[in-house]
Amino acid sequence: MKRWSLVAALVTAVVLASLWLWVQVSSLSAIVRGGDGPVSLVLLHGYGSNASDWLQFEHTIQVPLNSRLVFPQGPLRGPNGARGWWWLNIEGHVPDGERDPDFSIANPGGIKVASRLVRNLLASVPGPIVLGGFSQGAMLSAEIAFQTDQDLAALVLLGGTTVNEAAWVERFPGRRRMPIFIAHGRNDGVLPFATMERFQARMRETGLNVTWFPYDGGHDIPDEVIRALNAFLATLKL
Repeated sequence: MKRWSLVAALVTAVVLASLWLWVQVSSLSAIVRGGDGPVSLVLLHGYGSNASDWLQFEHTIQVPLNSRLVFPQGPLRGPNGARGWWWLNIEGHVPDGERDPDFSIANPGGIKVASRLVRNLLASVPGPIVLGGFSQGAMLSAEIAFQTDQDLAALVLLGGTTVNEAAWVERFPGRRRMPIFIAHGRNDGVLPFATMERFQARMRETGLNVTWFPYDGGHDIPDEVIRALNAFLATLKL
């Protein structure tokens, strides 16, 4: 009996350690850096990360003089300071016989909640706004760009993938004038490169203004991506 009690206690401890809790909030917190100028670069972190992870790029991302950097904090809480925007469940989106997840036909309710929270935050952020993110943050940024009328000066998608792709594509015509930067590692073992390679081509065919930057890396943001992003930001007429 004692043995099974110990096993049960260990199982419970493992479950609690890996449990992610959705915190019901009406507003998001954010880390803000830079000046009080007219441009805001808002970057959403990935799943299992948090807003402070963007601070490593605070002095390497080159925004216009006196612009601000805004790093919102996801509402989903995990262990060891990890955050998320909605319950991602990567394993549950791997098709039978495949290795990579496919969210292209998924329509999770959590992404709608997260979109509303981010948009509420953006209402208090001075524009023009360049919105972007990494991994799940990129997925959410694209959801906002292609499922809402949020006023955006540009869109930045780093290491992301598509969610509810058909619905996104329907809204492409309304974003033809918005510059878009997409970067993805050819060796990404988390979110497949092929999906974003195909998606950016579909964007171009529809007439969207896309800068596509593939690189020989994984699910990461190496220096070469930051340099390419800086070059893209320098071309924006803000």
